[in-house]
Amino acid sequence: MNRPNIVLIVADQFRGDCLGIAGHPDVKTPYLDTLASRGAYFPNMYTACPSCIPARAALLTGLSQEHHGRVGYRDGVPWRYEHTLPGELARLGYYTQCVGKMHVHPLRSLMGFHNIELHDGYLHYYRREDTPAREYQPWADDYLNWLKNELGTLRDVDDSGVQCNSWVARPWPHEEKYHPTNWVTDRALDFLRRRDHSMPFFLNVSYVRPHPPFDAPACYFDFYRGQQIAPPLSGDWDDAEAWLRHGREKDSYTGPSDPTMIREAQIGYYACITHLDHQIGRLLEALPANTVVVFTGDHGEMLCDHHLYRKSLPYRGSANVPLIISGANAHGRMERLCELRDILPTLACIAGGEAPAFSDGENLLDGAPGREFLHGEHTNGALSNHYIVTKRDKYVWFSQTGREQYFDLANDPTESHNAINDPEHQPDVARLRAALIDALRDRPEGFVADGALVPGRPISPLLPFVEV
Repeated sequence: MNRPNIVLIVADQFRGDCLGIAGHPDVKTPYLDTLASRGAYFPNMYTACPSCIPARAALLTGLSQEHHGRVGYRDGVPWRYEHTLPGELARLGYYTQCVGKMHVHPLRSLMGFHNIELHDGYLHYYRREDTPAREYQPWADDYLNWLKNELGTLRDVDDSGVQCNSWVARPWPHEEKYHPTNWVTDRALDFLRRRDHSMPFFLNVSYVRPHPPFDAPACYFDFYRGQQIAPPLSGDWDDAEAWLRHGREKDSYTGPSDPTMIREAQIGYYACITHLDHQIGRLLEALPANTVVVFTGDHGEMLCDHHLYRKSLPYRGSANVPLIISGANAHGRMERLCELRDILPTLACIAGGEAPAFSDGENLLDGAPGREFLHGEHTNGALSNHYIVTKRDKYVWFSQTGREQYFDLANDPTESHNAINDPEHQPDVARLRAALIDALRDRPEGFVADGALVPGRPISPLLPFVEV
């Protein structure tokens, strides 16, 4: 059997709508648009838990959050999983290589890969004074180690003065070849040069951008500064009071309140995306002919929509991510409802195996209609939330306050109107609320009692069976 090589490209914090093929009015992504035009594009792709750690747990294990146990963000908790995506492909005879971001613990865990060249961005947890030397990020991270050898021991990813969770943006201060996005591409190209041609390969190319810092090379900033940029989305449920109260904080969950800073954040984010797109173009040109390419993201970025910023939220900007599959005899727009857990069984089948019984995911290329709805969630203080989404609507429940939202996505794709009290939507609200009650019925937090949702229950980013 002539099995294909497989390349999985993952972009951190990449919104699902930030592709030309998705109809975005401003972002330019010619190489990704080409990939989608020649393959299959899935607009209904979601991350059930929209932040780096739980999203990557779903991607690597093929499990739902109820089974991989991470329902929020917490560093420093060991990753102990019997089955992983690279491990399954290795079992099928693939050489497995990752270049770029992993965000697992311990920092250098292979998670089933034969080899990893690591760059995790800027992780505060692994820069503490009491961090063991083998885990200390400026030493253990391959890109950071290389950058310091190239430019001096004081160099770091925040040399621009822009932090990793900030909405502040400015161009990369060094030559472009030293940018982490270029480094990941360079190392992926070097793997293609030195690989064993007698066996198929699985290459996970995992970029940190467009996750902040928004620091693309200056030419990409210049490109967007000459354009009209559509303003952030707004709606009848936006919290303007919180926005004004927190809008001067450099990393606030509301984003900036200054119009100039809003525009700069958008420009910085879009600049990182187009820079990333061009680097992906370099990679695509070097791939051998018999290669399946999958592109996705771990979660999105609110980017000031609805006076919100970053992720961990149930809205489109945060929870909807891109998915493109090219080279696997699937073409066109696929409306199937997808989640990151589906990547593992899909790639296992592409590799000549079967969808494994342990996975909660689906083979997205099996021709089936797929799931009717998806349950997502994230612990996030007072904004801790659960959501049920279908291809046409969404229900949101905030677990600490009991606040509810309903969006008619078929007629309101920008989630501008909270229709929770609209008479014509009460049957839809009841249908999705019942689906959430069913999903949470046996959860240890006690979210359901007497057939109803119970707000204010104690929560944790980890389910009890995940060992700390």
